[in-house]
Amino acid sequence: MRPMLATPGETRVGPPPGPDWVHEIKWDGIRLLADVQGGTLRLTTRGERDIAVAFPELTGLVGIADDLLLDGEAVVLVDGRPSFGQVVERVHTSTTAAARRLASTRPATYVAFDLLRVDGLDLTSLPWSARRQALEELLDDVPQTQVSVSPVYDDGAMLLAATREQRLEGVVSKRRTAAYRAGQRSADWVKFPHRARRSVVVGGWRPETGRPGRLGAVHVGLPVPGPDGMPVRADDGSLLLRYRGRVGSGLAGRAGEQLQRLLAAVPRAAYPFDAPIPAVEARGSTWLEPRVVVEVASLGLSEADRLRQPSFQGVRADLTPEDLVQEELT
Repeated sequence: MRPMLATPGETRVGPPPGPDWVHEIKWDGIRLLADVQGGTLRLTTRGERDIAVAFPELTGLVGIADDLLLDGEAVVLVDGRPSFGQVVERVHTSTTAAARRLASTRPATYVAFDLLRVDGLDLTSLPWSARRQALEELLDDVPQTQVSVSPVYDDGAMLLAATREQRLEGVVSKRRTAAYRAGQRSADWVKFPHRARRSVVVGGWRPETGRPGRLGAVHVGLPVPGPDGMPVRADDGSLLLRYRGRVGSGLAGRAGEQLQRLLAAVPRAAYPFDAPIPAVEARGSTWLEPRVVVEVASLGLSEADRLRQPSFQGVRADLTPEDLVQEELT
C-alpha cells in the first residue's frame, strides 16, 4: 500500500476554517507505513520499500497488536526540534550494526497520525474522526519513547502561526469526514509548509569553478507526466525530466562529498531533460541516468519555472524518480 498524500495549499490564505477541518503539525521526518503481521514489522516508504532495518529502536511497534497498519513519520529530534537531515541519513543505513549505533546516538520516534488496519479490520473507508478515535484508544498505554500520536488542533490559523514561530515545518489540515485514499493525492488533506521544499531528480552535475574534480552543483528536474499519469520516457527507455534548475548551495563539505560519491556510481547518459538549457549552464556538465532523488529547499519557482535560491537538504533514498510524477502534476 502507498500512503495518502496531501494537496499543496496557499500559505498566504492559510488552513481552512470551521468545524469540518482538523489540523496537525507537519513533521519534518520520513513518511512510513508501519505494518505489523505475524510478529514482524515492516516500515515501508512511499515507494513501498521496507527500511525497518534502519530503525531497530522501533521494533516495539510489534507489541501493540498482532495485526496492525499505521501511517506516520519517523522523526529524529535535535534540541527538541525535528531534524530532517538527521532522519534522512538514517534511511541509507543497510546493516544491523550500523543501524544500532545510530539508534543509540540519534534515536527516532514514530509519530503516528492514522490507523488503517487493526486485528484484520480495514479502517480506510471510515471517516478520519473514527480512525483517529481508534488510534488514540490503541496507543493510549504505549510508551511514547518509540511511538507517539500526532496532536490535533481545531484552530488552523493559530497552529500555522505557532509552527512558524517555533520554526517547525508547517501544518496539514484534514477533513474530518474523509476516508483514507491510499496512494492518492487528495484535497481532503491540505499541506501548508513554511519552507517550500520538494523532492527532485538529479539529471547531471557540473564541477566547482576552478576545481574540475569537485562537485559544484547538480542539475535537477521532475519526471514529465504523460496523459495517462505515467512518466514519459525517452527512446532509450530512460525517464524524461522537466528542468527545474541548478542546486549548488548546501553542497559544501561532507554533504557534497557524500553526494559526489553517490553520483559517481550512477551511469552516464544522454541529456535527460525535455528542453535545452543555456550553453553557459550546460558547459562542463556530466549527464546521468535519472536515478537519484534529492530534497531541496527553495523560495518557490521563478517565472521560468526554475527553483528560486535552492539549497540541498539531503538524498531521498526512500523515494524513486517514478514516485515524483504526481509532484509535477500539482
